[in-house]
Amino acid sequence: MKKQLAGAVLSGLFLVLGSSFGSAQENRSDIRVVVNMVQLNVAVTDNKGRYITSLHPSDFTITEDGITEKLATFGQGDEPTRRVVEDPPNSNHFVIQDSAVQPEEARTGNLGELTSLVAGSNVFILFDTSNYMYRGFVFAQDAIADFVRSLQGADKVAFYSYSRDLSRSATLTADRSRILQGVRSSVAGDDAALYNCLLLTVKDAAQYQGRKVIVVFSNGPDNASVVPPEDVAELAQSTGTVIYMISTRQAQLEPVSTAVFERMTAATGGKAYFAKNWLEEKQAFASIRDDLAHLYSLSYYPKVNSNTGWRVISVKLSGENQKKYHIRTRSGYRPIPARFSGAESQPISKNFGPQR
Repeated sequence: MKKQLAGAVLSGLFLVLGSSFGSAQENRSDIRVVVNMVQLNVAVTDNKGRYITSLHPSDFTITEDGITEKLATFGQGDEPTRRVVEDPPNSNHFVIQDSAVQPEEARTGNLGELTSLVAGSNVFILFDTSNYMYRGFVFAQDAIADFVRSLQGADKVAFYSYSRDLSRSATLTADRSRILQGVRSSVAGDDAALYNCLLLTVKDAAQYQGRKVIVVFSNGPDNASVVPPEDVAELAQSTGTVIYMISTRQAQLEPVSTAVFERMTAATGGKAYFAKNWLEEKQAFASIRDDLAHLYSLSYYPKVNSNTGWRVISVKLSGENQKKYHIRTRSGYRPIPARFSGAESQPISKNFGPQR
């Protein structure tokens, strides 16, 4: 029964995401699958886990369902994302244009779409305030507050908390003081419905362009959700949302939660951390901040592909780099239905591209 209900919830959310930007003229609209620019956050590390920087567009090869794609934009860390062009045309050598994507280029066509899709980084923090959190609550708040202050590269931050229900304590904003106020005003409460609330957070994040990141702090297993974690992971992949999870020793004692956290974060291109004490909690948040500062931002416009189901994304490095380094990004996505209105209108859905 739970699985059937969860499936219905996920299906409903996909329809909401596909139609939330549609016209009010419902009697003239229909649903089609449209895939706009696909965005990827890519971490490149060596065998010791150290980040590899200074790579170029020509160092990356992207395929979708085995079809080789051409890079549209490229960026590293907190640097501006730039357009990628072939030099010369129809060659396999790519260069970054001198100028970053500028707001004034957002007129019509691909340049306008590109500008809005690559702009900005949005970080959603989801804090466990269930009754699992009675111990160490203040220490967790301190770790989150330090993390918020350190997010210099993020354009906007949101702070949510959850127990049985989701509380949007501070919606997405550039005002760090509002976020810190939300952190300090959070209190411990009821049972934990992590996957229900995480699914709603993914849905919120999907409404925004640019890099979308959710950082979850959880102190225990989920004991109140009807949504299975697999559905949350799939929606996060399909909307290009990276999930990081910081959990405590108490959650790590639950093998099922440990495995789920690791699978979910890996599927979206994030990481799972298990902290034994408050000091390791702070170290985990610092590691996430460091990871965000070293991610490569890649995007492409998918070539013609009749597959409306799950599409597999592969990102590889060229030459010797392929053997020396490791890549972490999302593994694929499912195109989300986009709302059209009228026979001649243009798609008005936002980008829901991937990030493994």
